[in-house]
Order: sequence, then structure tokens, then C-alpha cells
Amino acid sequence: MNTLAVKFRRLAHADNLDLPSYATSGAAGLDLAAAIGQPICLKPNMRQAIPTGFAMALPAGYEAQIRPRSGLALKYGITVANAPGTIDSDYRGEIAVILVNNGTDDFTITHGMRIAQMVIAAVTIMTPVEADDLDDTARAAGGFGSTGL
Repeated sequence: MNTLAVKFRRLAHADNLDLPSYATSGAAGLDLAAAIGQPICLKPNMRQAIPTGFAMALPAGYEAQIRPRSGLALKYGITVANAPGTIDSDYRGEIAVILVNNGTDDFTITHGMRIAQMVIAAVTIMTPVEADDLDDTARAAGGFGSTGL
């Protein structure tokens, strides 16, 4: 297992929150909590950016992927609108999570509630190279649904 030390800066509205952390020893994602002054009610089909109260300094060559928490998605229909959201290594602002309520009931977010998870991943930089043709494959240009159910 690879480890990476990443600096986090706590913002004033997260003064009583723990740093993002892994819930279990085998977890791939760090839990992110809401850093909000007042509860936020997400109505069905509503989306909102929820602050976490932290900024971080990812090293070059890495990104942070913001992903839904499976329990919130299954039980309440709460997910990350742009899943996975990407935080680039040169971003130093507050981490925020764009949550959307795909459920049928209002959902209230409170200060300190775990709202998403963050996975750190290595990034490969590619160089686009224009070509007149591409290698042949069995699938070719078969798109959506072309391989069956």
C-alpha cells in the first residue's frame, strides 16, 4: 500500500472537525464532513455545494476524486452531482462537495455529517497526437449498447 503525506489547512468554520480520515484500515476513501453554520435542507432534485472547512496541497502528479458515500446514496438518494468530482493538484481553495438529492424526501445536512469520500489517485499526463487513422478493433465504432446487456 502506498502512502502520501498531504498538507491540510483548517479553515475557521471547521475548528471543531477532525481532519478527513479513513473510517477503516481497508478504506480507499477519506470521509469528508460538512462544515456549515446552519443545517441545510436538500429538497428532492436540489443540488448544492457543501463546504468541508479544509484546503489541501496535493503534490503534482496526483488528484483527489470526490465520490458519494454508498449508504447515503442507497438509503436517501444523496449523491455527488459530478461524481467523481476532481480536485487538481494546483488547487488551494476550500474543498466543497456538490451534493444532489435524487431521493423523494427532504434530506437535512448538519455540521460534522460525513457527506462524501475522497480518493487520492495518481494522474497520467497524455499528449494528444493527431492521426489520420486509428488501430482496428473488434468493437470498432460500436457505441452505447453495442456489446449487449
